[in-house]
Amino acid sequence: MIQSTLDAIHERHKGLNEGRVADYIPALGEADPGHFGIAVVTADGQTYTVGDTDVPFTIQSISKPLSFALALEACGAEETYRHVGTEPTGDSFNAINFDEATNRPFNPMVNAGAIAMSALIHDNCGADPFETIRSTYSRLAGRGLDVDDIVYRSEKETGHRNRAIAHLMRHANIIKDPVEDKLDLYFRQCSIRVTAKDLAVMAATLTNIGQNPLTGETVFSPLNVRHALSVMFTCGMYDYAGQWAVDVGLPAKSGVSGGIMAVVNRQIGIGIFSPPLDAYGNSVRGIKACVDLAEEFGLHAFEFTNAGGGLLKAYL
Repeated sequence: MIQSTLDAIHERHKGLNEGRVADYIPALGEADPGHFGIAVVTADGQTYTVGDTDVPFTIQSISKPLSFALALEACGAEETYRHVGTEPTGDSFNAINFDEATNRPFNPMVNAGAIAMSALIHDNCGADPFETIRSTYSRLAGRGLDVDDIVYRSEKETGHRNRAIAHLMRHANIIKDPVEDKLDLYFRQCSIRVTAKDLAVMAATLTNIGQNPLTGETVFSPLNVRHALSVMFTCGMYDYAGQWAVDVGLPAKSGVSGGIMAVVNRQIGIGIFSPPLDAYGNSVRGIKACVDLAEEFGLHAFEFTNAGGGLLKAYL
């Protein structure tokens, strides 16, 4: 039932030609707009895929909740929340805007908050903080991940707005020197290569309260998973987060390379890849596929036609 539903949703939307590939990072503009893949991994490791689920792309902003959870693991909640809040902003993801009362970024899903989390990891995760990030993402995905050097260099060469954000946070004592090293860590983090299948396994690890269902390895503590999923639910889909909560009702994070990662608590992880984006920076086909999945399987957190995702449990 799950496979046939994925096949039908993929067939329904694969011909959609709306949206445009991100090009503000020049290397991203070279993505094939025809790519479209959907992957689902269950909390006990069953895997279902359709389409281009093995095509690599850079993780981009989908890294944000993962590094947020890593910062919580490394520093604890009290220290992490000294550097970032949890409130939605209503502003664009790259807004140069901080909480006036605390000088903190509003949440870890916007660029300012994500850079602050990279800075915390830089300061608290040993001599090679990037290897800590890369290895953590690899453990979440259940396989070794690497960096797309072309995208990394493109991001670093054009990331002037992120530099402005970082230096303002340095002025406010949210991050410390060396600022450029911490920005470099953020650019590398966003340039790690994944596939839709990887995103589904990562999501399933969060679904499974921090334990990878394919490898059995525990990556994050259950409490830190709860922190990450909570902020994903309220802030994870850029300026579409409120409508997403109405239409889909799941913790999720999107990225401008065309990925979406969504979590159905204790049941399934969803990974989708399709590069053309809407005006909010979310994958057009990915949004439509998630809306259909939520409707057909009763995934919405407040679905009134079944109790606690019972409809999906019947399929599983």
